[in-house]
Amino acid sequence: MPSADQLLVLLEVARCGRYTTAAQALGLTHTTVARNVAALERALGGRVLVRGAEGWELTELGERAARAAESVADALARLTSPDGEADRIAGVVRMTATDGFSAYVVPPAVAGLRERHPDLSVELVTVTRRAAQHRTGVDVEVVVGQPQVARAKALRLGEYELGLYAARGYLERHGTPTSVAELSGHGLVYFVDSMLQVDDLDAPRRMIPGIRDALTCTNVLVHVEATRAGAGVGFLPCFAADRHDDLVRLLPDEVRERLPYWAVVHPQSWRRPAVAAVVDALRREVVRQRAALLGRHAAAHPAATP
Repeated sequence: MPSADQLLVLLEVARCGRYTTAAQALGLTHTTVARNVAALERALGGRVLVRGAEGWELTELGERAARAAESVADALARLTSPDGEADRIAGVVRMTATDGFSAYVVPPAVAGLRERHPDLSVELVTVTRRAAQHRTGVDVEVVVGQPQVARAKALRLGEYELGLYAARGYLERHGTPTSVAELSGHGLVYFVDSMLQVDDLDAPRRMIPGIRDALTCTNVLVHVEATRAGAGVGFLPCFAADRHDDLVRLLPDEVRERLPYWAVVHPQSWRRPAVAAVVDALRREVVRQRAALLGRHAAAHPAATP
């Protein structure tokens, strides 16, 4: 029979995707983790993990073992809880999200959740990329655009708008463009074209033929600050740019893009109450911030919104 220790080690490897990370989380050595996984596979008579592109992934047998491990973890949590009823919204939830979403949506969502569930911890990595078909070590991915995933659960959180902005000082020096054609004489502050992994984010170069890159970066918050500094005109999320009175939105009816945020939750993570609670908190926060996410122009001209 497999032991509880072996099951708990498997559960941590499934969540982390790597033996070394699981060993650090459990206070064990890499060798001890590997030995427990091997012993579990001998007890069950088959492989529970296979190596994938992003780390270790559960096999079908591993999925069954992980579900049993979750029951063991829940039982231990209840046993050590003073009243015998442990808070199930606890532990570490690992997620990735874009820079802007991470800066302005995740913090208030997590802060409110932790007021009610103080044993919850969220690890957040900022990245702008497509959702992975098989990614271990991450419970929730927040991506831009509808994801094409087979095994994971995808939930639409809401949408946000991007527009073209320039600093007031920049416009005083270079003039305010009054048409899309005039924008071709200005430099663009935006993502590095060759490193852009999300097709839906290619709007400014598509909308403004001939515009040249001025300063490009993989981080949206750098786009905002570079635009404020006068490096060029920036194609920015309205919820980030509208916070700064020194930025002016340009041609809001002609140059704009509205995109959805989606949460992708991987199968072994969705069963965890803590993961479901984090996703629900994110969805509620997106609803609360809807006006800011769509921008001042949308609020002032509701009939013109797409």
